[in-house]
Amino acid sequence: MTFHAESRPAASDLPACAAFMPACSEPGPRCGETLVTFEPRHARGARAVRVRWSLHGPAGGALVIVQGGISADRHVTDGDAVGGWWSAVAGDGGAIDTRRQRVLSIDWLVAADLGPDALAVGSEDQADAIAGLLDALGERRASAYVGASYGAMVGLAFAARHPQRLGRLVAIAGAHRAHPLSVAIRNIQREVVRFARAHGDTARGLDLARRLAMTTYRGEREFAERCDAAPAFVDGRYRFAEEGWLRAAGARFAQRFSAERFLALSESIDLHAVAPRDVRVPTTLIGFSSDRVVPLADLCELQLGLGAAAALHVIDTRYGHDGFLKEPAQVGALLREALLEH
Repeated sequence: MTFHAESRPAASDLPACAAFMPACSEPGPRCGETLVTFEPRHARGARAVRVRWSLHGPAGGALVIVQGGISADRHVTDGDAVGGWWSAVAGDGGAIDTRRQRVLSIDWLVAADLGPDALAVGSEDQADAIAGLLDALGERRASAYVGASYGAMVGLAFAARHPQRLGRLVAIAGAHRAHPLSVAIRNIQREVVRFARAHGDTARGLDLARRLAMTTYRGEREFAERCDAAPAFVDGRYRFAEEGWLRAAGARFAQRFSAERFLALSESIDLHAVAPRDVRVPTTLIGFSSDRVVPLADLCELQLGLGAAAALHVIDTRYGHDGFLKEPAQVGALLREALLEH
């Protein structure tokens, strides 16, 4: 597959769908925007796509691509003033140690980034964009790709499409396809956002969609422990302990996410499909005992079908799918082992 790439420094005039994203600061990681040309899965013909990226770590250090869920951005570590969404795992002295490893991450593309005729954005598109970015940065190969949630899905697509560019894949809470029950729940979330947008209250739709998502991201044990207070009768109705927690999560999400971005990336999860046999890169899979978004049965199926050696580790946690964020010590220990082995 051939890519054309053109780099330039980070710009302040980002597309509207990405306007909420923070810019890089100096001193800190290298940041930029790069034009990469590839043919998206859900559009006709090749087109130049602008990829926003961050690279943090010492020159010459082993290159590790790190990608998170759909709400994660390119700021993985605390290497700049923005702060990082996974700073408990990646950073100086972390499991992904930026004193000796370089961390490369991108902002997720959405369908609008691919052109007005693009019907959707696929996990394959994200993978091809990362491969093109490697070319632009003069990187022949990444030592490892570490992906969590949607990032794990993209990692599987990257390993299947560009195996020669990757030494090891670590896929956390992400499988070769979306589970049908999770697809059904995300479909309801998208319908809520579309309905609210049609009625002039997009923020309310994003708020409610996130509240619904939180009921799947976290495990039963956490809900039982966090929400054991008795209901209180307030303003003419009973208020339950769960409401305050979910309301706060929904409000935070609605403040920083656009409807267009949510709809595109939520749909991209459900369109994701990789044949396990096509993944011929040594792989470490990490799952969570209480994950209801990506059941362990799906990870077992993936492990058995992979076209390369694969280890599956299961972390017992009350935090469900969000275990990759809430269990940094356990996840970090497995990451250290996987990266040191490689």
